[in-house]
Amino acid sequence: MARFIFITGGVVSSLGKGLASAALGALLQARGFSVRLRKLDPYLNVDPGTMSPFEHGEVFVTDDGAETDLDLGHYERFTGVAARKTDSVSSGRIYSNVLEKERRGDYLGKTIQVIPHVTNEIKDFIAIGEDEVDFMLCEIGGTVGDIEGLPFFEAIRQFSQDRPRGQCIFMHLTLLPFIKASGELKTKPTQHSVKELRSIGLAPDILVCRSEGPIPEKERAKLALFCNVRPEAVIAAQDLPTIYDAPLAYHREGLDQAVLDAFQISPAPRPDLTKWEDVSDRIHNPEGEVKVAIVGKYVQLEDAYKSIREALTHGGMANRVGVEVEWVDAEIFDTQDPAACLEGFHAILVPGGFGERGTEGKIKAAQFARERKVPYLGICLGMQMAVIEAARNVAGLKDAGSEEFDHEAGRKRFEPVVYHLKEWVQGNYTVQRALGDDKGGTMRLGAYSAVLSEGSKVAGVYGATQIEERHRHRYEVDNRYRDKLEQVGLKFSGMSPDGRLPEIVEWADHPWFIGVQFHPELKSKPFAPHPLFADFIRAAKETSRLV
Repeated sequence: MARFIFITGGVVSSLGKGLASAALGALLQARGFSVRLRKLDPYLNVDPGTMSPFEHGEVFVTDDGAETDLDLGHYERFTGVAARKTDSVSSGRIYSNVLEKERRGDYLGKTIQVIPHVTNEIKDFIAIGEDEVDFMLCEIGGTVGDIEGLPFFEAIRQFSQDRPRGQCIFMHLTLLPFIKASGELKTKPTQHSVKELRSIGLAPDILVCRSEGPIPEKERAKLALFCNVRPEAVIAAQDLPTIYDAPLAYHREGLDQAVLDAFQISPAPRPDLTKWEDVSDRIHNPEGEVKVAIVGKYVQLEDAYKSIREALTHGGMANRVGVEVEWVDAEIFDTQDPAACLEGFHAILVPGGFGERGTEGKIKAAQFARERKVPYLGICLGMQMAVIEAARNVAGLKDAGSEEFDHEAGRKRFEPVVYHLKEWVQGNYTVQRALGDDKGGTMRLGAYSAVLSEGSKVAGVYGATQIEERHRHRYEVDNRYRDKLEQVGLKFSGMSPDGRLPEIVEWADHPWFIGVQFHPELKSKPFAPHPLFADFIRAAKETSRLV
């Protein structure tokens, strides 16, 4: 039966609870334990799927088709454990489940209340799969004191009381601000945060204190005294050059040992950190650098493309080069020549997105990469824009476009080379979708297989002709244009197993130009870079030698 670690936050948001949880999971794995990480978010959206990337950052998609918080990407990248639908839940999902049960009569006419019905639903969610792993790490979104988070805090309090003593511990992440004017590190915000936590019945076993520098012994002792934790359980979380330093940094601070001590696990297995030492060496000792332009529409918030940024870093590590990323707003190409902006980059990546805004700029970026022989990786919408560019500028279909843009404009303007997918095969079932369906959860989501053409560039990259990748989209390239496009050199080198849906395109006469309908970035890890990103950066490295 699993031991449970509940991770809460205080003082301010965005301190790095997700990263701390992921790093702790990696450290427990290094000691030989199995782990699963879980996120409980207090917002009322059922999931992040319909939330703006500017509002919430990227949506991370699991193999089984869940649209989840980007923290699950951290969990996967650090532990290698594939996330599932049961690893992410929001208040919206919890309340939706409770109301569905009430409508069915499952509560036998009782008055439905936050306690016990909502809290019981949360506890049931926490317990899913507890027999599968040694440790279950559950991160509570937001900060202590948020009114929407109270049902989750109450649920974990009840959960810890329901379990045998010693099966649950609490880790609280706070901020230690440094006041430059007085030259002091202030502990009072953390004291107040712990006081707030204790007022709702939770007492932290471990304090993780985010700070710009080390915590002096005087302040560490003060925190231990006033927050009622052991001095060795006060862990400094200093700012780091890269997130991939976190496992080693937390180990040096004694986080994993503090957790094992809290569970009274003795003697503690010795950790094997060889994997993370290699990761650190590769990222801190590059043997060159490549410049990659990401031409997107959400570039004002880098978290909107979090997994892509990390996958590029992983590709750099695979080739022992640093990757300098520059975010380029696709809309600037509406009025500006792409060459003026894209000259000097060793590779161009066009990511996914929704809606027409910025798409003409993405098409111009694909054209620049094709004509100048610059390595190009198009992901989801980035593949579709590359196909539209080929249709317009090479195949002679001047009005080529996407049905998505016509739907948005409310009138027909384009020949729909890209169309709204209304039916597809998922496992043993046929899925059907209409244009007017609800937006949430109605896309082609999760892992799907693809068959790669023998001898194609992409088959060489994967070293296989059968692959499985994660999808998140509702529009597809129309296979009816395949022959016309292949006649001018754009090869459809990856297809769905039934041969109906194009998954990958590539230019046969280009050094490295690949578009994929899926999201390969979601499966990349620092110790196992995704082959597409590793080879993309290899091609960029070759380009850098020619510049």
